[in-house]
Order: sequence, then structure tokens, then C-alpha cells
Amino acid sequence: MNIHEYQAKELLEKYDVTVPKGIAAMSVDEAVKAAESMDTDLYVVKAQIHAGGRGAGHFTDNPEGKGGVRLCKTVEEVKAAAEAMYGKTLVTKQTGPEGKDVQRLYVTDGVEIEKEYYCSLLLDRATSKITFMVSTEGGMDIEEVAETHPEKITKLAIDPVGGITDADAEKLADALELSGKAKESAIPFFKNLYKCYMELDASIVEINPMIVSGDEVMALDAKFNFDPNALFRHPEIAALRDESEEDENEKIAADNDLSYVRLDGNIGCMVNGAGLAMATMDIIKLKGGEPANFLDVGGGATAERVTTAFKIILSDPSVEGILVNIFGGIMKCDVIAEGVIAAAKEVDLSVPLVVRLEGTNVEKGKELMANSGLPIISADNLADAAEKVVEATQKAQEAA
Repeated sequence: MNIHEYQAKELLEKYDVTVPKGIAAMSVDEAVKAAESMDTDLYVVKAQIHAGGRGAGHFTDNPEGKGGVRLCKTVEEVKAAAEAMYGKTLVTKQTGPEGKDVQRLYVTDGVEIEKEYYCSLLLDRATSKITFMVSTEGGMDIEEVAETHPEKITKLAIDPVGGITDADAEKLADALELSGKAKESAIPFFKNLYKCYMELDASIVEINPMIVSGDEVMALDAKFNFDPNALFRHPEIAALRDESEEDENEKIAADNDLSYVRLDGNIGCMVNGAGLAMATMDIIKLKGGEPANFLDVGGGATAERVTTAFKIILSDPSVEGILVNIFGGIMKCDVIAEGVIAAAKEVDLSVPLVVRLEGTNVEKGKELMANSGLPIISADNLADAAEKVVEATQKAQEAA
């Protein structure tokens, strides 16, 4: 689960991680009132959407204009910036061309930036340790830094049993070439950030940029992602969810215990198990196709959940073919077949459907599909399924 920048900073403040003073605004009037209440000579007005690159983005009503982060010297300029952002569609490199509507703003103090850095925390599953990633190249995407200046990224693994030490925090500060009072400020910054990450069951915390202003280290921007399996321990975090920022199908999927992520291709995928889903998407690309989604129905899905999953796939107008790939262990193949048949009949299936079943009750599942009266293409193995769905999709495109 993602949250907005202003929400992330409120959490950081509770853990004594320094951030610029700021006030969230749900309207232009609230943004003006926020600015009027602040004692500063420089304001920053920020569009609040679940996407990065806001400052470099553009609004669809003014493609050549300024982006979603603007510096203002007066309250009047704050009002003008808020009017240019609120209710408008902001397009960034992370939103896709459709962009996202701005329904929240954040007005903060302007701060003097002496140097920008990058800092993030994430779980390294290979080592089962929490890993800090820091770089002197702040303000840039870490992927770009990794490609152009990999030597400028420092990683430090922290054993969660022992936790972070002063020595660990000092290593991070040294990696960023901090000294004097800035280094003294960085030690509690890193330690408190780690505490925040651990106690809130975050999966990723990204501070980009982390800055030095005067002698103080602070988080100028912040992004959080939380482990959804731990949200039952954090109702206060779950309450921060902004459903308007979520893809409608992803929201429906989450409400039905399905793992769904929309992609840019045209072949819908329904699979049980994250590993099998990744392998399915890989082999579709290997055979010349492009997956339209990641959808994992899980190991214990019911026919109703499978029907919902199928409807989610078909509701994407870019889907021109579907591959169902199920290995039945806990999940029985006949249950999958019943769900697929029910959904296909309910939505009036109009795209090629390839199904590969293997495992528990597979013969019963195949029999159900064969007797369904639907034009379901059966596949013997994963490679065969990928070839058939790519070929069938291409033929359907040519026929259209």
C-alpha cells in the first residue's frame, strides 16, 4: 500500500526524522489558508499523487507549463499555483500518458538546500536483512544512478535481530561524505528512519532527496510502501489508504484477495502463484507477445474469486487474448474451470482464450471446459500455451 508524501512526512515526524514544515490542503482555499499560517519567505506547493517525477511532469491542460512542484514567494503565488494544480491531471513518467487527477496539495516551507542525497530502506530477500541504499546523487532516479554512476551507490545490510548501531549510521554518513554537524545530524536521522521502517512494517522507504540544510539533515521528499500482510497490525496506516489513487481493477482485486497489477501489453494472464505468474509473463514475451497484467488468484481460490479475476482481466480494453495457467495443488483444476466457464459466459467472451491446466482434478477440469460449448483452446504445457495464445491473438488482430 502506498501513501501520499504529506502522510509519509507526518509519520517521519513521529519518529523524529526531520522534515520541512508543511500543511496538507484539500482545496485551493485550504492551500491559501495554509500559506497564510506559515512564517516563511518561500513556499513550496506540491501536487499529491501516488507517482514520482511530479516536478518534471506536466498538466494535460497546459503541456508546456510548469510541473507539480512550484516555488512561490507570496500567498498570491501560492493561490495561483494551487489553482493551476488542483483538480487538474498531472502526467509524469510514472503515471503513464493518462496521468492522475490532483485532489490534494501540500504547502511546505522552502528550505535552503546545500546538497541533495539519496537514501532508501528495503528488505533484501537474498540476505534476509534490511538494506540501506545511499548515494551522493540525490534528486535522480536510483535506476538512472545505477546505470550511469553505479560506483556512487553504497549499500549497507542491517541484521534485524541486532538492529542499526551508531557505527552503522556513521558508515552511511561517511559514504555520503558528510562531516561536522551535518554528520552529527545524520546519525540519529538514519537510526530513527530505520526504527520507523521496522515498527511500521514498511516494505520500502525512499527519501529522495535527503538534503543538508544549514547543519541539519532532513527528508525533503518521502515515499512509503507497506507490507499489506502486516496492515492488520496497523489500522492507523490502513486508514491512510487513498482509493482514488488506485486503479479500479487493482482495488477490486485487493478487495477480493487477488494480486493484480495492470501492465502495457495485450495478453491477459490468470495464474496461481507469484512465481508461476512471473514465469508465464516471461514466456509470453519470449514467444513474441506482451502480457497485459500480473494476476495471481492464490492457492485456495474459489470459483467465485476466479470469476472475479476473469472479469477484471476482460474489463481492460487492451486485452486481446487470455492465457489461464494453473497448476492445481491446493487449488483444484475443476474449480478453476468452473470459474473460467462462468465468467466467460457472463461477460460474453470475445477474445481468444487459452487454458493450460495441470495437477489435482485436471481431467475433470478439462472435461468441464470441453463440454462448455465455449471456444476454449487447450494447451499441454506452458510453452505450448504461450505459443497458442500469441498466435491466436495475432490472428484475431489480423481478422479485425
